[in-house]
Amino acid sequence: MPVPLAPYPTPPAPYTPPAANGAQSQLVCSGCRNLLLYPVGATSVCCAVCNAVTAVPPPGTEMAQLVCGGCHTLLMYIRGATSVQCSCCHTVNLALEANQVAHVNCGNCRMLLMYQYGARSVKCAVCNFVTSVGGSASAAEQKFNS
Repeated sequence: MPVPLAPYPTPPAPYTPPAANGAQSQLVCSGCRNLLLYPVGATSVCCAVCNAVTAVPPPGTEMAQLVCGGCHTLLMYIRGATSVQCSCCHTVNLALEANQVAHVNCGNCRMLLMYQYGARSVKCAVCNFVTSVGGSASAAEQKFNS
């Protein structure tokens, strides 16, 4: 008589960290710059990739993020800052809020152009040239509230 095969073991249930109503937030790892998700209420987060421990900002601190104009690393900063220095390449990035705009001269005809926060380029309505604005501060850019 053949011996019956043992059933496959049941896979373990995925781990769900305890959090208030399952709410999660995110921050950038202080070691490898990966985006980390963590349960609301945590005071620090250990990165699964590089094992760096990143402190969580105090509750109520509003954070914002931008992409570095020098090395394209995702940066997180306290909302309201006017500039953010990249910890990887040390580029100083202009930090504009969502209701703000900036100005830059067209790379072709030098017409003064206005662009919205977060834009990576702006197209000139006069000559149709596309000027890259990235995210870094330059002498040609000036911050204005809309």
